[in-house]
Amino acid sequence: MKLSVPIYQLKRDAKRRARDEGIPLHEALDRVAVAEGFSGWSLLAARYAESSPAARLYGRLEPGEMVLVGARPGQGKTLLALELAAEAAKSGGQGMFFTLEYTDKDVLERLRAIGREPAELGSRFGFDCSDRISADYIIEKMAQAPRGTLVVVDYLQLLDQRRENPPLAEQVRALKAFAGERGLVIVFISQIDRSYDPTEKPYPDAGDIRLPNPVDLRLFSKTCFLNNGEIRLQTAS
Repeated sequence: MKLSVPIYQLKRDAKRRARDEGIPLHEALDRVAVAEGFSGWSLLAARYAESSPAARLYGRLEPGEMVLVGARPGQGKTLLALELAAEAAKSGGQGMFFTLEYTDKDVLERLRAIGREPAELGSRFGFDCSDRISADYIIEKMAQAPRGTLVVVDYLQLLDQRRENPPLAEQVRALKAFAGERGLVIVFISQIDRSYDPTEKPYPDAGDIRLPNPVDLRLFSKTCFLNNGEIRLQTAS
């Protein structure tokens, strides 16, 4: 499936159109979809879900791994990570999305924007928007999760925002040990430093990750960087 621009840009265009033209968002989404050759947004989103890169990426992840997904704002990193959790559920496994960034309503809207209906995923998919999210919180909530469950943490840097939480490096090490012990896949969404210049290199890399406090990036077995609708997955050396 080939769109004129990545789906996250289409969704952003629809929001702009809804605001500028004073129409409901669902109507703006449908108009954007028609311009792409679809009868409505629901069909476009469903077709996208069938051919999403998340399905290919999910097939390359192994139990016990920690994966870093990084991009500058507006490049679709959160949608990709959310798709991975939904793909785990769709494939018969379990997907869990922990977010310190979004509300319940935000998560449901973004799920539908990528063609995933929460009712269809059922109990195999869950999300948690608690302000208490930390490594200890995630470990407690996922203590009984079956092997192969995919857990998304949105996002890495926000784990460090509460003073009562352990240092970020300590939290990441704890989650690494937990992933290995339970056979989970833990995907961290990460910010990229503003100094990254796409005219100098097509994708960010580990050196561009914004780290207010030190973290051993060797704890991540794979990195996935996004820019301009393209994805680069790398295995740690």
